[in-house]
Amino acid sequence: MTFGFAPASAAASASAASANRLLEPAEWAAAGIPLLRSPREVVSGLHARHHPQPATAVIAVLDPDERLRASASFVRRPAPADGWMFRNVLLAQLRRIIPHDLRRRTPVRTAVLLYCREGDARWTEEDGAWMWGLRDACTLHGLRCGAYITLTRDGWQVLGEDRGGRRPHSASAPEPFATSETPPPQPRTGGAASEILRRAAAAR
Repeated sequence: MTFGFAPASAAASASAASANRLLEPAEWAAAGIPLLRSPREVVSGLHARHHPQPATAVIAVLDPDERLRASASFVRRPAPADGWMFRNVLLAQLRRIIPHDLRRRTPVRTAVLLYCREGDARWTEEDGAWMWGLRDACTLHGLRCGAYITLTRDGWQVLGEDRGGRRPHSASAPEPFATSETPPPQPRTGGAASEILRRAAAAR
């Protein structure tokens, strides 16, 4: 009789399948993920929009000029890290915020994922599961798979690359929108002093 071996074999198969639903940093780097031209601007913009706290994921879609087209944030439920489950959650969010590009021969828009978590910036199996889920969700939605970025107390880090920064971090206050685009204040005109200067110039 071999009744006792079937459940163990099934459990081992399920465990092996789950273990395969993650990507190691080397696999991610070898996948040809497009580099962000301005990663800090992307991170700061998403941080300002969504104010992520630990266990919050932010999925964003960028156009070819790296302008934000759509984004959504959600809190990760307490459960074992599984790339297949993460894929389903990310795909549901993408379907909610932007139409798919499956009719295009080559993807034009790129999806990036920012995940705010506890711990340091080193890769974890949870990160690997998010990477797997992001890559698969992008394929099913007709998007290019873009950067996976962690946000911790140490700052932000684009995994698979040597690019990161100290701000923003998981505990920092969000920066105001478009501070660099605010025009400088115009000089004030009018008043008694201006009138005196105008008359002096006219008398010359």
